[in-house]
Amino acid sequence: MKTLITGGTVVGPLGATPQDVLVDGETIAALYAPGAAAGVTADTMIDATGRYVVPGGVDVHTHMKLPFGGTFASDDFASGTKAAAWGGTTTIIDFAVQRTGEVVQDGLAAWHALADGNCAIDYGFHMIMGGVDDDALKAMDYLVAHEGITSFKLFMAYPGVFYSDDGQILRAMQKATDNGALIMMHAENGIAIDVLAAQAVARGQTDPIYHGITRPSALEGEATHRATVLAQVAGNTPLYFVHMSASEALAHVSAARSAGRNVFAETCPQYLYLTLEDQLGAPGFEGAKWVASPPLRPRDEPHRDDLWRGLRTDDLAVVSTDHCPFCFKDQKELGRGNFTKIPNGMGTVEHRMDLVYQGVATGKLSLERWVETCSTTPARMFGLYPKKGVIQPGSDADIVLYDPRATTTISAATHHMNIDHSAWEGFEIAGKVETVLSRGSVVVADGAFHGRSGHGQFLRRGLSQYLR
Repeated sequence: MKTLITGGTVVGPLGATPQDVLVDGETIAALYAPGAAAGVTADTMIDATGRYVVPGGVDVHTHMKLPFGGTFASDDFASGTKAAAWGGTTTIIDFAVQRTGEVVQDGLAAWHALADGNCAIDYGFHMIMGGVDDDALKAMDYLVAHEGITSFKLFMAYPGVFYSDDGQILRAMQKATDNGALIMMHAENGIAIDVLAAQAVARGQTDPIYHGITRPSALEGEATHRATVLAQVAGNTPLYFVHMSASEALAHVSAARSAGRNVFAETCPQYLYLTLEDQLGAPGFEGAKWVASPPLRPRDEPHRDDLWRGLRTDDLAVVSTDHCPFCFKDQKELGRGNFTKIPNGMGTVEHRMDLVYQGVATGKLSLERWVETCSTTPARMFGLYPKKGVIQPGSDADIVLYDPRATTTISAATHHMNIDHSAWEGFEIAGKVETVLSRGSVVVADGAFHGRSGHGQFLRRGLSQYLR
């Protein structure tokens, strides 16, 4: 089956060009200058007049069905990937989990079982290393060589759950230096945070806002610096900081990059828009809807402006979501009376492309940078390029038609994520995802979902293609 997309403007990191796109089967076959495809025959014609034609979004940080705080993230791979498709994301990379005392390969197998046959879009896995020991280090080599798992996440937070000490982090980084893998880091000083949180609860300060107050930005900055030093000692290990929220942390990444190091970072939409006072500090227990780690930052501090600047300067290379939704009823409510018991996470996988596009609409980002941070760079960073992240012959036909003239309003009443509230309720969006193709198949069009669970394929990834 051939599909010809005509009349649109193809956008990539190098520019925006009026072009027609021919899809043959699951891949892009050709690009044509306007009018040059007049004699081309196709089974399906799609009119993209007035639309941007962009590569499908690549969200490299999701947590479907993640166990946390005695419950599970409310989106599984079926509901979560369907919601992602609605929002123009055609690839996710989720996190398989190994906890202390568990076998790494068993954790990976468990995540394959959760995802296999359930995904509406293509997917890959990172590996969370919750217990760094000799066996886990050997498993890193095996996963890189045989399983297409080339990135490993470590935690400097959550003592007793996922936490690794500096010695464990150093050993994992040394292994990654040898096998070429990318180390992903949750950088918060979890030991100090636990002291501050316990002290707050003892004083009776139990409302959701104290989740943010007891996780100060200085402790994200300190952990970020410490991780960059450990990576340097380990031999300039490729290092990628997840969900960066703080100016102090960004400054350490910028300094490492200026020194020529392979240090990279992502941020998430919640840190670009939301604040500690306006969301976490909502009346009563409402702020629990926005409990995530790192937390939202105070509105009168420079973090949000600095993060937008980091996206422009490439100190922040990627925007992902850290999608980890929990319903307010029966899940977030587990933390009533004690903020430390609130499951951490928000639901954003459906809205990332729209929310970052608002930076284009308001002049904070270029059109090209929107595509670069949401599609092309994540594909390159995690070994998927040029299969994903670009519209060019030979690449997968993961294509989004985006209407910049449309407007939408985000609401729990209309979103497709399996969550009973929206972290973005009432946000007015300039622009709209109109049509989505995943490997040549139309999965969203005309306000309806046309995809299916099981369409998505597992992606065996290569090494990062973004190293300097």
